[in-house]
Amino acid sequence: MSVALRQVKANGVELNVALAGEGPAVLLLHGFPHTWQLWTHVLDGLAGRYRVIAPDLRGCGASARTAGGYDAGTLAADAEALLDALGETSAAVVGIDAGTPPAFLLAMRRPDLVRRLVVMESLVGRLPGAEEFLAHGAPWWFGFHSAPGLAESVLTGHEDRYIEWFLDAGTLGQGVDPAVRDAFVHAYTGTEALRCAFSYYRALPESSWQIQEAVRTARLTVPTMAIGAHPVGSALEQQLRPVTDHLSGHVIENCGHIIPLHRPDRLLALLEPFLAPAGSTGSRGQLQHHGRRQ
Repeated sequence: MSVALRQVKANGVELNVALAGEGPAVLLLHGFPHTWQLWTHVLDGLAGRYRVIAPDLRGCGASARTAGGYDAGTLAADAEALLDALGETSAAVVGIDAGTPPAFLLAMRRPDLVRRLVVMESLVGRLPGAEEFLAHGAPWWFGFHSAPGLAESVLTGHEDRYIEWFLDAGTLGQGVDPAVRDAFVHAYTGTEALRCAFSYYRALPESSWQIQEAVRTARLTVPTMAIGAHPVGSALEQQLRPVTDHLSGHVIENCGHIIPLHRPDRLLALLEPFLAPAGSTGSRGQLQHHGRRQ
């Protein structure tokens, strides 16, 4: 598989974008502490049938580090503008972790643009349904990352150990390929790189408000699949079910948070029938299964 890297200006921001394959567009939105290389092990499986578009989100990797714009609504506008800049009028959108809220908002705002939505291992704001997951509070790093200026002042110079902790935890101790690990560590090294990363957490209150406003006046009409693993499990599906017209939910067993690197084959087994164009075998039946464990 050949991956081409391009700098694309979208919504006023220079985004580093990995492009592979030809066909209907599939937009992949990563989370923390990732770059487009999060999708390394699924690109081959998708690029044989689709035009895969995998940006570094604003402030991450080789994309521009901006002063602001880390709320889900602005990130959704980034994604919309990126598709427009690349000449795409329709795309399946796949988001994980911090990429899930903007993917959700893009599908809410532009159901004419998003033909299918896949969201993984995240919550969508404060929508009901995640009470069990949050019974003991949010994960510890949410508070640490949210305090302005604190985390980057503590972690500068120790980025490798911090990033490795997330990679090990997110793969249930398995770790990731050294090349991918090195790419992630490089992307999040330095005070400014960390400041951008933690700005996603500092924007969570605004993102939550945007999501609440979106579901107050509309429903998610795009065919949607929610995929969980450890630790989020089915919480995302439970949040989405009351506001979504066509939803399938899956939990991948024995899989850590970083699904595309830990269990790429299982992820592809779910994506392939779901992303297939309308009328293809398996695409309609996929929407009839709820809460199935893999």
